[in-house]
Amino acid sequence: MSKAFTKESEDDEPDQPEFRIPPGTKNYLTPGGYRQLREEFKRLMDVERPDMVRVVSWAASNGDRSENGDYHYGKKRLREIDRRIRFLTKRLDMAEVVDPAARQDVEQIFFGATVCYLDGAGQEHTITIVGIDEAEPLKGRISWIAPLARGLTRARAGDVVTLRTPGGAEEIEILEVSYRLEEPDAI
Repeated sequence: MSKAFTKESEDDEPDQPEFRIPPGTKNYLTPGGYRQLREEFKRLMDVERPDMVRVVSWAASNGDRSENGDYHYGKKRLREIDRRIRFLTKRLDMAEVVDPAARQDVEQIFFGATVCYLDGAGQEHTITIVGIDEAEPLKGRISWIAPLARGLTRARAGDVVTLRTPGGAEEIEILEVSYRLEEPDAI
């Protein structure tokens, strides 16, 4: 087979395929989400990458690299760190920080809102609409591009909203809308 059709290295992998930002939109983040991404970037640049460079340098100085596990693992981990740094750089460059606490008197649901609602089965749920990079659905933090968040946008407390789901249409009643600052969990 021609070399033109084979993968030469693992560097050809895309930078973080998850969580694509819709074209033409900004990367909205809460102040806590921005701080979290910034801290991860600094940790990778100031601690993890220099440590891994030292390990690779030490392993390379041991001689034969063909059977040197420390060298091969270190190079692979260094590529992973560099890929994550590139991803974070792009995300931080296009970030738009939106402070939910600045929207104290807003009754409508927008980015940063914490919403308490009743689903079709009568169960109460509380969610917070956050940025793509800070979403944690199991903790009630959903991305602003999630279907639920889009369906709730611009609604107010007391409204009944119809969401289109794979199982059919579901009506949910909005009980409360607030804008309070919730910090994401540390990395």
